[in-house]
Amino acid sequence: MKKVLAINSGSSSFKYKLFSFPDEKVIASGMADRVGLDNAVFKIKLSNGKEYIKNTSIPDQAAAVKLLMEDLQKFNVVKDLKEIAGVGHRVVNGGEIFKDSAIIDDQKLQQIFDLGELAPLHNIPEAMGIKAFKETIPNVPQVAVFDTSYHTSLDPVHYLYSIPYKYYKDYGIRKYGAHGISIDYVAPRAARMMGKNPNIVRLIVCHLGSGASITAVKHGKSFDTSMGFSPLTGVTMGTRSGDFDPSAVQRLMKKTGMSIDEVVDMLNHDSGLLGISGVSSDMRDLIESKKKSAKLARRIFINRVVRYVGAYAAEMDGVDGIVFTAGVGEHDPGIRAGIMASLRFLGLDPDFKANRTDGEKFISKPRSKVKALIVPTNEELMIAREVIRLTR
Repeated sequence: MKKVLAINSGSSSFKYKLFSFPDEKVIASGMADRVGLDNAVFKIKLSNGKEYIKNTSIPDQAAAVKLLMEDLQKFNVVKDLKEIAGVGHRVVNGGEIFKDSAIIDDQKLQQIFDLGELAPLHNIPEAMGIKAFKETIPNVPQVAVFDTSYHTSLDPVHYLYSIPYKYYKDYGIRKYGAHGISIDYVAPRAARMMGKNPNIVRLIVCHLGSGASITAVKHGKSFDTSMGFSPLTGVTMGTRSGDFDPSAVQRLMKKTGMSIDEVVDMLNHDSGLLGISGVSSDMRDLIESKKKSAKLARRIFINRVVRYVGAYAAEMDGVDGIVFTAGVGEHDPGIRAGIMASLRFLGLDPDFKANRTDGEKFISKPRSKVKALIVPTNEELMIAREVIRLTR
């Protein structure tokens, strides 16, 4: 039996799951939170349901990794660290360097750092996480699994911007997409639920969370996707603006005196649901709020999703299934209902009663021409599977 860690690193945290193979069971999970900050917390949940929480100083990622290794042994999850066959890391952007997952050596690690220009909020902390694991358990293979790898199937028609071609050739300015690890799990699962061949069915996957993207899947591959050069563009998100006119950036800079970096920071951190509502970036808070701006933010979110779904249905000459996944997609029936109600023209007949509850299922009526499904994502399992594939 092999044991594989799947890691999702943030700037001040990392979430983890430890899987056993070949049965693919989760034998431990948890997170290190507030790394490098006051009131840091380390959590571990065992397969028997018991959870242990430790409030302790965690000055950096290396300290967090050390705590994880100690707890895995302390609670007899592993008797020896040699039992860990590999560690898989989610990395958002592999640019045009990484077309596939890769075992990370020092050179590849530096390349991930360098690609931070494409996803500064993600790649840098993810690279720091890999570095910390390499230093703490140096003899264990570290595997990077890239969200962008799934989108390498995009045609130039879909990934090129309508700007001088030299900027793509010289600087890699193009659409890269994101959430590929999630879509790679969700799309084949949805096809099986529909009784369709994954390589034939036309799906539109709505990965709706704090970060949100819409992806058209055709012939089992990414056909088009809403996120672009960075995860900033596309639909409205928790704190990100989604699509925004560059000329408005220029005007904001002139009127406010903000630098380009300050405007981009605002578009990433202070916009989206938070910016429109003035309440929160969390859909649950917006539901509870009585402010009109909170309701408006939810309506705008629904509108932007519908806009992309309609465009992708046209691009693929139709669609067989609309798939909802991730935090909002899996747990917000109001958002799902709003989107489905606007997609009846495609032949979608919503089952609003089924939609009231969560869980993997159909939320369209049996005779609906276009199916609607909830498919909970499992990015960690996909990451772990990649570790097994590359290290066997």
